[in-house]
Amino acid sequence: MSKLSLDAIVQSQGFGSRKWCRKLIADGEVSVGGVTITDYRAKFETAGLPFTLFGETWEYREHVYIALNKPADYECSRKPSHHPGVLTLLPEQFAWRDVQPVGRLDHDTTGLLLLSDDGPFIHAQSSPKRHLPKVYVATTQEPVTPELVGLLLAGVQLHDEPAPLSAVSCRAIAECQLEIVLEQGKYHQVKRMLAAAGNHCSALRRSAIGGLTLEALGLAEGEWCYLGEAQLALLKLSEGL
Repeated sequence: MSKLSLDAIVQSQGFGSRKWCRKLIADGEVSVGGVTITDYRAKFETAGLPFTLFGETWEYREHVYIALNKPADYECSRKPSHHPGVLTLLPEQFAWRDVQPVGRLDHDTTGLLLLSDDGPFIHAQSSPKRHLPKVYVATTQEPVTPELVGLLLAGVQLHDEPAPLSAVSCRAIAECQLEIVLEQGKYHQVKRMLAAAGNHCSALRRSAIGGLTLEALGLAEGEWCYLGEAQLALLKLSEGL
């Protein structure tokens, strides 16, 4: 276990600069175990440490792993250009501790989005070598036919790809809706595959990444939650990548 001074603890959780955190502590805004601490040099074991700031209790986390049910018209960028960024849906301190989206969903695509401040985790989850299946529900402009499903399973050729791209699985779930599972994660892949197969994607939602599903998380659009060890394990492949 590691011990850190209280100012280092508060700063590491995204509540401002070291100087600002020391002022918060000196002003009596921080308590640990129900006791107000005004000495920023006081040290505490960090593992699972709860502390209260401005009357709200937080638990120390070396890194945060977050699932968000992304609504439409939010950009997966720290510097959005045309729509609000997804970080505006999270507590402000997450931006201070450099939380960022793991991969991207288009501004009009909804559903499961991961965010973290753990660089190796972000890199591993974003790596095209992982082949972690992602499940999407696409609403189509034209009815879903057996021929369309067959084309998506067999593979369609996109203009800038050297070889056809195919779905891991694909099935119709309504007259104009299908569930498609992909491993590649190419730019606008579902939309472009549907267009190449002769249809058009009018709405898209990501419902699962690996074994982690929105249904199990129970998040309404715009809601988020921390991911624990059991949930993070659902994002790992059997070979440990």
